Amino acid sequence: MVSAHLAASDHQLCLALTCDYGQRAAEAEMRAAGIQAARLGIPQRTINLQWLGDICNDALTQADVQMPHPKTGELDDAEAAAERARQVWVPNRNAVLLMAGAAHAEALECGGIVAGFNAEEAATFSDNRAEFVEAANHLLEYSAANRPRVICPTLGMTKTEMVQAAVARGVDLCVLHSCYEAGPRHCWQCESCRRLQRALTEAGQWETVGALL
Repeated sequence: MVSAHLAASDHQLCLALTCDYGQRAAEAEMRAAGIQAARLGIPQRTINLQWLGDICNDALTQADVQMPHPKTGELDDAEAAAERARQVWVPNRNAVLLMAGAAHAEALECGGIVAGFNAEEAATFSDNRAEFVEAANHLLEYSAANRPRVICPTLGMTKTEMVQAAVARGVDLCVLHSCYEAGPRHCWQCESCRRLQRALTEAGQWETVGALL
């Protein structure tokens, strides 16, 4: 969401894609994404990727699998973070989502696909790293006729820096859903919530935004 708003400063956005791969938070994510797409002045399309969730056995997509609940002080523990990552890992997810975006970019003759990868998650998840983006761009030179590029303004940012950039851009942070759970409100217990809470606190936005999410 933040990446899309930042990209809008330099690029003409054509379409917002929201993917339902069976994740617990699908409905809440689509609701928030629809509002943000409307504010960006672009249509939103939902892609059904239920098959991806069907082959999984992770906490992100399976309601009967226990969701990890780290403490804020545990977020930067590399070993513990790696174990939590294994518990929420969806096979090849970001590559699947990115290629779905690439197919739409080619069909719509768009020159890029905006993604929200970031440096904080890259420390744990390899599919958030700059090397992943570089490899994806290399693949797109062969897989898509118009050779769209991955555009990611947040690639080198921490979550705190993303919040600060969003505030500077005037983005409404009260309309988002980054929680792993179904909602409608954030649980503030899962790792994604803990990271958002820390970022909002460090950016001085917790009191004004946290209570509304």
